[in-house]
Amino acid sequence: MKQGKSGARAKAVAGKARRGPLRGPAAANSRRPEKPRPAAPSAETARGEKLHKVLAQAGFGSRRAMEERIRAGEVTVNGKVAGIGDRVTPEDRIKVGDRLLHRPQAGRLPRVLLYHKPEGEIVSNDDPQGRPTVFAKLPPAKGAKWLAIGRLDFNTSGLLIFTTSGDLANRMMHPRFAVDREYAVRVLGTVHPAALDALRAGVRLEDGIARFERLEEEGGEGANRWFRVLLREGRNRIVRRLFESQNLTVSRLMRVRFGIVALPPQLKRGQFIELPAAEVERLLAWVANPEAPPAAVPPAAAAARSRPRRSSPPR
Repeated sequence: MKQGKSGARAKAVAGKARRGPLRGPAAANSRRPEKPRPAAPSAETARGEKLHKVLAQAGFGSRRAMEERIRAGEVTVNGKVAGIGDRVTPEDRIKVGDRLLHRPQAGRLPRVLLYHKPEGEIVSNDDPQGRPTVFAKLPPAKGAKWLAIGRLDFNTSGLLIFTTSGDLANRMMHPRFAVDREYAVRVLGTVHPAALDALRAGVRLEDGIARFERLEEEGGEGANRWFRVLLREGRNRIVRRLFESQNLTVSRLMRVRFGIVALPPQLKRGQFIELPAAEVERLLAWVANPEAPPAAVPPAAAAARSRPRRSSPPR
């Protein structure tokens, strides 16, 4: 099947986003994911990790939320009610309510998946309307739980990041970290310069002021115009609502980058790849120090990393 002009234009706009100042850890195209390597234990880890941190990394919630549940007496360690500041080791039996914590092997890196979400899927574990969910397309988390780093609307496509680390998910999503989100946007109708100026300067929406940190025109044909936009927040339908504030309709929306993670050019819709250990380590290092410029992925290494896999058997 030949690709339509719209699809070609979307790829071109997405490609420009990937050539921006930050290169994603997944800009690589590898044959097989590497096995995670054990991280070097610190002196603090040797005497146990803080309980609320362990729970957050396991995907039970943010560190603050875990502290609140500990204070509420909802967490037990080896059958005893836990307290704030408690430390735990891999041998401890930890429960949150009735849920037993299944910890990954000590010192192992969290897993990180990149998924190219097509339109027509929801980012939820279940849906009362019975719509397809992205979680049905993912591989088993092997004793952990897949957490989505940010969401995409039902009719939005593009990069979705999944991890088994609640701490990583929180660091990338929390508003105070202001992580970049970059999108390719197709807008229906004439877009006047005054509207673009307003979107760059900031407009008032029902939930407060919002604006694009960057908004670049990418051309188009007929009634459609393409743009590349960047935000540092993840409010619900924020891209669509910003354009709607100027009486403009978004006819296609695709996320192409989140932080230093870019949508891999070889990753087709409905496919996922798992980041190899070296890329996970790089992502964790960047999250710990987001002001530091990320190292570019060497072109030679780019040909030897994760092979994209179908999320379901080919038909």
